[in-house]
Amino acid sequence: MSISELEALVKPGRRCHLIGIGGVSMSPLAEVLLAKGVIVTGSDISESIAVAHLRELGVTVHIGHSAENIGDAEFVIRTAAAGEDNPEVSECRRREIPLFERAQGWGLLMRGAENAVCIAGAHGKTTTTSMVAAILIDAQADPTVMIGGTLPKLGSGYRVGDENSGKSGTYVLESCEYKDSFLYFYPTVAVILNVDADHLDYFGNLENVKASFRRFAELTPENGGVVVSNADDMNTVYTLAEINRRHITFGIENPADFTAKNIRYTGMGSEFDVFHGAARLFSASLREPGLHNVQNALAAAAVAVTLGVAPEQIRLSLAQFMGAERRFEYKGEVNGAKIYDDYAHHPTELKMLLDAVEKISAGRIIVAFQPHTYTRTHAHFGAFVEQLRRPDKVFLADIYAARELNEVGVSSKDLAREIPGAVFEPNFDRLAELIAAEAKPGDIVLTVGAGELYKVGEALSGM
Repeated sequence: MSISELEALVKPGRRCHLIGIGGVSMSPLAEVLLAKGVIVTGSDISESIAVAHLRELGVTVHIGHSAENIGDAEFVIRTAAAGEDNPEVSECRRREIPLFERAQGWGLLMRGAENAVCIAGAHGKTTTTSMVAAILIDAQADPTVMIGGTLPKLGSGYRVGDENSGKSGTYVLESCEYKDSFLYFYPTVAVILNVDADHLDYFGNLENVKASFRRFAELTPENGGVVVSNADDMNTVYTLAEINRRHITFGIENPADFTAKNIRYTGMGSEFDVFHGAARLFSASLREPGLHNVQNALAAAAVAVTLGVAPEQIRLSLAQFMGAERRFEYKGEVNGAKIYDDYAHHPTELKMLLDAVEKISAGRIIVAFQPHTYTRTHAHFGAFVEQLRRPDKVFLADIYAARELNEVGVSSKDLAREIPGAVFEPNFDRLAELIAAEAKPGDIVLTVGAGELYKVGEALSGM
């Protein structure tokens, strides 16, 4: 089904069912559809805060997937994780109900927008999208925003611009490459933070990942569009070689249009000067640690300048930026040790996180890690081991399977055997007890992964 066909259906009074309605990009899509007068129902695999909120808005949400959930829906939108074996997808096929992808829904909303900022990359998307959103909100640009996490400034992961304000032509969306989802979008500004070998269960190899990111960049209009990319990431540089689009770069190590100089680490944050060419724009101050967050801020500044935001406004917004949910999020203390939660689930992200924490930690670093998907764990097994040997103490939870079955025969026990002193504990309650017994004043405890390990950090903070 095409986006044009979806456009004909998104009308007041029409009935839409969302498969996976509790997801980070599906639940805001549900609210946007509600705002347009569409009657929305949905289903998800479990209860969640997002599901509870949608029910408060009058949305019927079923827990578990069943053909009966489709009801009298006139069209259906599914999350990327809902495959052809999903009973609700099968019911759509049987009854010939129009079925669309989640990304098509967002693509429809941004089509024709004056500014559609789509922020992609293997790592750093949520934080950078949050930074851009915060800057544009502060600049009174009234953007519509979709983030793969909660932005404290919004209290949610999304914001809907006022269509009657005259300023609602700006969209800011975190743009995921999995299953080529971002290729349904209509970016006027395509941001590529980095390109890495991830989602290999779909792409197969790095070359296919690169090809997808290049196609994403080429979605920008030849006249008026712009690609913003990381000059320090060689995979990105090769992916965008000789691209026929207006192209702006940011970087720290390599020559770029926007650069960060005089970087200074200040406790839990950093300070640095932002240059556009030879001109110093402003001195930035971040509350977020790590060189990777300097790069994220630099990317956000490049986008904002391109959209005409004043450098002083960018400086103020970055100085006030409080981070995004599950991105080095402070959770509390246990036995005098500070607890932080982070979404890192790829070896590159683990490295960035540990690089940042090592600069600010005077005590030991204790990591509880939950691998995310069997295919990712198998594909990057050696790199995971390399990074997990760095902390002083490592605890491993079971792999968070997400959408997968264990067809590659890998487990967290396998990782534990390769990491000196590592402890494998699948029970979250017991895991929290073990970490609490280990933690001492001055330590930093990190709960890390894209699954549900954050619950261990929350339990620890209550001990």
